[in-house]
Amino acid sequence: MQFTTEHKQLAETVKRFVKEEINPHVDAWEKAEQFPAHEVFKKMGNLGLLGVKYPEAYGGLGLDFSYSMVVAEALGDCNCGGVPMAIGVQTDMCTPALARFGSDELKRNFLAPAIAGDMVGCIGVSEVGGGSDVASIKTHARRDGDDFIINGGKMWITNGMQADWCCLLVNTSQGAPHKNKSLIMVPMNLLGITRQKIHKIGMHSSDTAQLFFDDVRVPVKNVIGQEGMGFTLQMMQFQEERLYAAAGTIKALNNTIDETIAYTRERMAFGKPLINNQVIHFRLAELRTEVEALRALTYHAVESYVSGKDVTKLASMAKLKAGRLLREVNDSCLQYWGGMGYTLDSGVARAYRDGRLTSIGGGADEVMLGIICKLEGTLPSKSLG
Repeated sequence: MQFTTEHKQLAETVKRFVKEEINPHVDAWEKAEQFPAHEVFKKMGNLGLLGVKYPEAYGGLGLDFSYSMVVAEALGDCNCGGVPMAIGVQTDMCTPALARFGSDELKRNFLAPAIAGDMVGCIGVSEVGGGSDVASIKTHARRDGDDFIINGGKMWITNGMQADWCCLLVNTSQGAPHKNKSLIMVPMNLLGITRQKIHKIGMHSSDTAQLFFDDVRVPVKNVIGQEGMGFTLQMMQFQEERLYAAAGTIKALNNTIDETIAYTRERMAFGKPLINNQVIHFRLAELRTEVEALRALTYHAVESYVSGKDVTKLASMAKLKAGRLLREVNDSCLQYWGGMGYTLDSGVARAYRDGRLTSIGGGADEVMLGIICKLEGTLPSKSLG
């Protein structure tokens, strides 16, 4: 993909923002297990960073998807994974279907404030009994006149404790599981909604919630697109989410490798710098090569997506590779930091904890492999017995 001057300027803007407005506060936010999303998002909204790919009519910059991925990559300079993940939920996970298929009223009520940073959004798909298996969700909405009455619960909801609205996937009929779901925009201040914070082994600065819906009444007009199309629309949203995850991984991985090179140059063992050991400098070279390969794959997928091609397979590959590399690179680098890497507040330990989620969230590695195999035509044939 060819990067323009505008791409590079946008990346520099994000880099400065991270340096001035995020990284000085990361340690405090990690300890608090939450960052001030409204405050940070408003500052980002003022810079136009929350609506890069969305129409100018709703406050966006009107640029193509590649610019949004440049933002995602640049956010890899954050000294944690939680804040970039929360930003990605706002920009590339809970808003794509709304922006593309929502009514003008929905976009003005929910998308425009999200782009401005005046509202925090979240995406409600996963449940206690259904994460990667989206078709199995149980939360349902019963029609009552011009309203839906929603009952059920959602799990692992990033931004859930602070969100002003939720793009909620629910069953709105008793039909086939791929045709009975709808995406509904749900204001989070409605009667019958309760939230409970979830504590995690990583991504500490990002709040994560379990949401409960008890006879929550929402207007039917809050459905995105057509009723019954929710599963399809969510699968489309997943493509942008997975590419965001891949793009957001690249710079973070390179930064971990950079920091490990610097440390192993200074750390002396048996009378010489650690990096002088061939097993270490060869391994770091190998890891750097893997990250560069991920970058090429990711931006190949992005370029294809911008040109209107179906990138389901490429996005799944990129997301799979990103999750695997976060485990491999962070684990390898932590090893070279030795005991210092195992301390709670070290950067490589935080990267190790935070990075583990990518192989789980947004579709587990095994789901990505299943998608790739399906599109490759290599899944086993169904038994005739």
